Amino acid sequence: MSMNNSHNDLEKRLETARRLARLAGKSTLEHFQRADLSFEKKEDASPVTVADQNAEKIIRKGLKEEFPDDGIIGEEFGSEEGSTGYNWIVDPIDGTKAFIAGVPLFGTMIGVEKDGKSRLGVVYIPGLDEMISAAEGQGSWYERPHHDPIRAQVNKTPKLADGVMVTSQVSTFNKRNATQGFLELEERSFVTRTWGDCYGYMLVATGRAVCMIDPMMSIWDAAALQPIMEEAGGTFTSWTGESTIYSGDGIGTNGLVLEEILEVCRKYPMPE
Repeated sequence: MSMNNSHNDLEKRLETARRLARLAGKSTLEHFQRADLSFEKKEDASPVTVADQNAEKIIRKGLKEEFPDDGIIGEEFGSEEGSTGYNWIVDPIDGTKAFIAGVPLFGTMIGVEKDGKSRLGVVYIPGLDEMISAAEGQGSWYERPHHDPIRAQVNKTPKLADGVMVTSQVSTFNKRNATQGFLELEERSFVTRTWGDCYGYMLVATGRAVCMIDPMMSIWDAAALQPIMEEAGGTFTSWTGESTIYSGDGIGTNGLVLEEILEVCRKYPMPE
């Protein structure tokens, strides 16, 4: 396949990903902050709501119509093989716990993987009506209400001592025996907050935070983030520094603080 065809293939898929993320994300608002919202616990004890399931159904329906031969991997409804080499990776609500708590920092995430690498990503935050999206070689773009889209750029803060570090839930560090690592990173940072899930990576990609750290994450958490972070001039890596969506953990940075973080994180390997 020529570079031009490959570029066009990504363009079409990015347009579809943006449209479906917005459509599915907005559908979640029908259930958001409702007093009668209920949820179930999945086998891994993570919660799921009817809003998660409905949003993924919307995305899958749209993908079947537009790219019926592509593969799909979704958090709620599993995997379907494709024949084109392109695989859509979907998290209908990233931050379900925030959603259940009525906090508007949850998001709908769509990534597209080909040949082992994530090629495009979209994160839409319906509670704030903000979106960040990227495709390989096309930059990372940030949109919010009443503003023109702007090129997303990480900041130039050189060290943790001058920046904001974010994560999702501190107790997750315990799951890989890395609580001491969190405390060390917190000590090194100017400010630490738990504005986490995909919103934390949006903060890094738009220059408001220097890093976002996930001790545990699934492929549908990671797939949209790699292109967004890299096209914004930053990094998305494993805790060992590898640029991948398959490691089961993640670090998004402005690039300048990456080695400082890896110096700590490498001391805490993923449990067997």
